[in-house]
Amino acid sequence: MRFFAIVLLLLAMPYILPGIEVQSVYTAFIVAVLWSLANVTVKPVLMFITLPIQFLTLGLASLLVNGLIFWFLATFIKGFEVSGFLTATLGAFVLSLTNAFLHKFD
Repeated sequence: MRFFAIVLLLLAMPYILPGIEVQSVYTAFIVAVLWSLANVTVKPVLMFITLPIQFLTLGLASLLVNGLIFWFLATFIKGFEVSGFLTATLGAFVLSLTNAFLHKFD
């Protein structure tokens, strides 16, 4: 259920944040799959590497890690474009916030 909510949020994201473009439902589906895979595989490694920075910023550096992952996905998925790092960080924040909200209802 959360996965389809992420797909719908990705389709709505161009209307929420002007620097993000998602061209189709298929593209949103691919981005959601790769976002989920990156959060399971790549994110823990990056969080471990940035552990001292996480400690110093009281966890706020995790927003930057999410933004980097979101921006990285936009570099190789056709039909998914993000205009810059700040937009990617805001988009990742909206995705994470929605995912946390939906996780409350599991």
